[in-house]
Amino acid sequence: MALFDLDHTLIPFDSGMAWTGFLVERGVLPAGADEHYLDCCRQYVAGTLDIRALHRALLQPLLRQPRAALAPWQLEFQAAMAPRVPPAMLALVRRHQRAGHLCAIVTATPAPIAEPLARLFDLEALLATVAATVGGGMDGTAGAHFTGEIDGEPCHGHHKVERVDRWLASRPAGTKAGLASFARSWFYSDSISDLPLLGRVSDPVAVRPDARLRAHASRFGWCVLDAG
Repeated sequence: MALFDLDHTLIPFDSGMAWTGFLVERGVLPAGADEHYLDCCRQYVAGTLDIRALHRALLQPLLRQPRAALAPWQLEFQAAMAPRVPPAMLALVRRHQRAGHLCAIVTATPAPIAEPLARLFDLEALLATVAATVGGGMDGTAGAHFTGEIDGEPCHGHHKVERVDRWLASRPAGTKAGLASFARSWFYSDSISDLPLLGRVSDPVAVRPDARLRAHASRFGWCVLDAG
């Protein structure tokens, strides 16, 4: 099995920043909204803003928007981001797919933003932070509106491990053993925040890692991938 973080791993940029800039360019958000989001990111890195507040800043443009209105934005965003995807990372995903490995993106990015990026890698399995909605029919989509909040815990830190375990258990061939049921498993990430999941796979790979993850990878002999 091969698992991939998204931001600064499969893609060399922050998907939330790219999404916000995309909405500014299309007039959905006012000029300067991208700078506001960037300031929120800086506060998060400094430890003065929690991840829920960061996601709230990112999801506010969807407030009271029907889910049906999202699809055209996603398609445009997907097309706009395609040239920014590194060929080396596309090739990496393809190698795992051709080897028959079960593949998934596991990201803290909210699903509405991560979905079009996952499609660029032809990856259907996406474990992402869930954007909360209200209303809608039995399937939870028709007539539903976004609230601007997240639903449940963000797919971040140790919650990534929980999401992966639940996902594996829910599959037709699911097993309560989770990651332990695979002879080999990979997780690719750039961030020390992903240490819980990196520590659960047989083959952790640090991709263009931050300083703390690079030091940890060096200490434990993990593979470090700086190309791509």
